[in-house]
Amino acid sequence: MVLTLWLVSLGVFAVSELLPGDVAIFILGQQATPETLAVLRAHLGLNEPAPERYVNWLFGFIRGDWGSSLALQVPITDLVLSRMANSFVLAGLALLITVPASIGLGLVAALNQGRAIDRIISLVGLSGLALPEFVSGVLLILLFSLSLRVAPASAQIPTGASPLSVLPALILPALTLALTLFAYISRMTRASAAEVLTSDYVRAAVLKGLPLVHVITRHVLRNALLPTITVIGAQIGWLVGGLVVVEHLFGYPGLGDLLLFAALNKDIPLLEACVMVVASVYMLANLGTELLFGVLNPRIRYA
Repeated sequence: MVLTLWLVSLGVFAVSELLPGDVAIFILGQQATPETLAVLRAHLGLNEPAPERYVNWLFGFIRGDWGSSLALQVPITDLVLSRMANSFVLAGLALLITVPASIGLGLVAALNQGRAIDRIISLVGLSGLALPEFVSGVLLILLFSLSLRVAPASAQIPTGASPLSVLPALILPALTLALTLFAYISRMTRASAAEVLTSDYVRAAVLKGLPLVHVITRHVLRNALLPTITVIGAQIGWLVGGLVVVEHLFGYPGLGDLLLFAALNKDIPLLEACVMVVASVYMLANLGTELLFGVLNPRIRYA
């Protein structure tokens, strides 16, 4: 994890160095004088060599000193952490809706391979996967907000309010994410469960006369969920930092929307902090997935 995050830090710093435009001109405007530009560049440390600026930025990030946003003039640490908390709430709600439904219907499809229910579940999953998030989001807004008027179209959070206090406003963004996640999780569950159902130990359990519920919960799911957990762990990082389209569509103040703002406004310190936080979430999600493998599979735990 440490090696990967260090490589990510090198990559994001190198890319930020290659971005066109002068940060000092962006802050002061095109009418700034050379003298004021020189003073601002010296204040921001832009006159220092790139390796020295990288080392200062990296050690500052490790200490928790992420600097101030160039566009908003607020501390980056508080801004990023508050946006990350908002993204975690939306991601948690989306997973709460998607994971039980995806695993349950994927298991139903595996138990009914080739039948009508299997084809219907696969068709629904592929349809959700084929639709981009902004298309499915707009369709949900038209149906549930403008036509039925049962959910708000905007997920903006008033100043000082927590995401939990406006939970009904998060239903449509969470459903938009659920449509995409359902296809990945349900199809992976179906494929792995179908493979486990043909294994020798499942056949032996059935021949021993064990109840079907016991066979599914103790023998099928514990082994079939390993690939599914891998998919879910990989999606957590995307749910926290990659929801640029969904958060921008619904006006939700999450980390993905902040990342887009930093890129559009050439706010390099804010952009670097957002990318590093997203990479850290990816690493921790993968670590949690690896540890959960040992809980579910005794062979991995004993090895």
